[in-house]
Amino acid sequence: MAFVTLKDMGSDFHILERFDGGDFVRWQRKMHFLLVTVKVYYVIVNQRPPELGENEEKSVAKTRERLRWDQDDEICRGHILNGMSNTLFDAYHTVNTAKELWNQLERRYITEDATSKRSVMEQFNEIKSILDRYSQHKLALDEFIVVTSIIDKLPPSWKNFKNSLKHRKEDINLDELGTHLRIEEDLRKEEKSKSEEVEDHVTDKRTQIVDLDLTETQQIRTIEISNDFV
Repeated sequence: MAFVTLKDMGSDFHILERFDGGDFVRWQRKMHFLLVTVKVYYVIVNQRPPELGENEEKSVAKTRERLRWDQDDEICRGHILNGMSNTLFDAYHTVNTAKELWNQLERRYITEDATSKRSVMEQFNEIKSILDRYSQHKLALDEFIVVTSIIDKLPPSWKNFKNSLKHRKEDINLDELGTHLRIEEDLRKEEKSKSEEVEDHVTDKRTQIVDLDLTETQQIRTIEISNDFV
C-alpha cells in the first residue's frame, strides 16, 4: 500500500469538488474514500477512547490512544471542512467533532439530494471511477474495505441481498461485486416491470367493470324514462 504524505493529502482536494449544497451523496462518497485513504474515517464510526477513572491505573498506551484519536478527529474534521464551499465552511466550522459534522450534513442534505434516486449500478460505476482516479495518484485502498463499504451503503430495499453478501464464506473483489450488483438490479427491474404489467391489467379490468356498470345503469334509466311516457 502506498505511503500517504501530507503533500498527497493536500493534492487530493484538487480531484474533489467543493460541496456547495448540491449532489451531497456523490460528494459524501468521494469524501468517504478520501478519509479512508488517509486512515482517519474510523473516528466517524468509532467512539473516542474513554477517560480513565480515578481508581484506574493510567498507562502510556491508553494516553497515546486518546491523543491519537483526538489528532485524527481534528484531521478528519479539517478534511471535511476543506472539502466544502466557503459559505458552508463558515456555517459548520464551529462543529466540534468529525462525527457530529458528518451527521449534521447527512441530516441536512441527504433527503434533498437527487443523486440518491440514481440506480445502484450508476453509483457503483461512479465509485469505480473515483478509485481509478485515486490509483492514478498512487493512492491505494484496501479492496476488502472498499467492497465492505459499498455493501454497507446499499439501499434499505436491498437488505436481504446485502445480508446474503455479508454471510458469504468467501470474500469477493470489486469486479465480482459489480457483477452481483448488476444481476440483482436487472432482476429487480424485471420484477418491477412484471408488477407494473399486472397492475395495469387489474386497472384495465376495473375500468371495464365500471364502464359496464355505468352502461347498465344508463340502460335501466332509459327504460324508466320510456315507461314514464307510456
